Amino acid sequence: MPLLDSHLLTRLTNEFRLSMRRLLQDLCEELQDNYAALSSRLGLPRGLFEMLSRSLKVEAYSDWKGVGWIETLNDLVYFLDILQQWEREPHRREFTEQLFAECREKFFEHGYANDLFPAGRPSVAGFEKRLTHLCERLAREVTQEALCVDPSLAVKWRRQSGWPRWEVPGTLNADYERAQVAGAISIGTADQWLEVPHDVRRAIKTLSGCATFLVETDGVWLKIGRDTVPLWTGGERGEWCWKVWKEAVALETERGPVTVGPTLVYGKDREPKTVIRSDRKQVARIGQAWRTIAAAWPKGEAVLALLTSRIVPLKAKGVVSFSYRHRPGLSFINCFDRDNLDLIDDLIHENSHHHLNLLLRKYVLYHGDHNQQIFYSPWRRSLRPLRGILHATFTFTMGAMLFERLSAWASGRGGVVRWKGAGLSRRDLLRARFRCLEEVESVRYSLQDLHYADRHLGWLTASGRRLVCELKEAIDKVERDIDRFRPEVHRSKFGPDLRRHIDRLKQARMTYGPMRLSEV
Repeated sequence: MPLLDSHLLTRLTNEFRLSMRRLLQDLCEELQDNYAALSSRLGLPRGLFEMLSRSLKVEAYSDWKGVGWIETLNDLVYFLDILQQWEREPHRREFTEQLFAECREKFFEHGYANDLFPAGRPSVAGFEKRLTHLCERLAREVTQEALCVDPSLAVKWRRQSGWPRWEVPGTLNADYERAQVAGAISIGTADQWLEVPHDVRRAIKTLSGCATFLVETDGVWLKIGRDTVPLWTGGERGEWCWKVWKEAVALETERGPVTVGPTLVYGKDREPKTVIRSDRKQVARIGQAWRTIAAAWPKGEAVLALLTSRIVPLKAKGVVSFSYRHRPGLSFINCFDRDNLDLIDDLIHENSHHHLNLLLRKYVLYHGDHNQQIFYSPWRRSLRPLRGILHATFTFTMGAMLFERLSAWASGRGGVVRWKGAGLSRRDLLRARFRCLEEVESVRYSLQDLHYADRHLGWLTASGRRLVCELKEAIDKVERDIDRFRPEVHRSKFGPDLRRHIDRLKQARMTYGPMRLSEV
């Protein structure tokens, strides 16, 4: 699996789309065959979900919005099964203990464990109520999103179902995971949203963002308190009654536009606080950073264009950029607490997470979860499980490749002019070379641990072993190419930092060493 093989990644993306379509179809069948009573109790429109599975464009099955919706529906079905088991489970204490451990492993990106076990430990008291509330919340989310993806199908299904009245409880509050501003409604499968009129938004605010969608045979209305306003009218071929907005486009690529969503703002407690409209300056910065990657590292940019489609600026002091496994193509990038070189690095870093997540959907790279915190991470400077070390080694190998390519690009003919034109300084050039050397040392450290996990613990599969070999070959080449800049970095003000980093890794190796089976 060559790291920068865009043809392979295109094939894997197509396979991923097919698998997500099959998953959606299977979930619809499960709701009908295994959870019909619970589905009816929660008001789940199974028929609408089936219609969507047949009508969604193929691209929707690999983008952040479509995959996120299907994954949420998958989570809901999982918890419906838990709810059914709970109702007939005689040993409920043991059951909650097992579920507690499973939630922490399976849903480490979600807050489900906190929803079910707010005290941070398995507790039987009040568990059924908490589980029911979680299922109700997820049911509202997937139903509202399905309704807004294609209201014409909702109207059609309403006619066919024969339901006397269909009301969908919903919310128009800010959505932090999808970076949606309060008072807006995400629609369709592209990056579009409805701007709620000011008077309606003011009324919704008094109700803490709560509203109810009314689906009739000729349209969709929004009920706010005692008032009802039209949202979609004209039946199956109707249109939205409010203004439709498209997100800003940072640039166009061969794969399509790269959009920039609203800005996610964190508070001093490093928790999401609000979502606001993004400044055009940040859109321009993202476009400039992307074009710099394309000029310096065309192969890297080809993978970036394939796997990243939407950027959400992140305004959060001390919070690094991040992404979600269940939101492929969506990257939250700290554009305020980081400079232009950091922005370039973060685009590649989050795209590398999308890259590895796509590989993990196709290949089994290691046996079991192995959540034991036993491997030292040079990046977090703490112990991490195998999964975390594999992700870090992959993403920071890509980062080292980026920094080496930037260094070579700046050293070529006309490189200084190009470098300055990209909004980068002489200090940035030195820092890029330092970062490259730093990442080479860190990646080599973790490659040794991955080799140990494979040869001595037997945790890697054949596919995992091949990937680790690819990473080693890539970092070997990076080191050969960057080595000519090593004396310059050691003479610079970054020299002491590099030497301290190397010494710290030596100390970590002596402290933690290779792990043995007796220590696992």
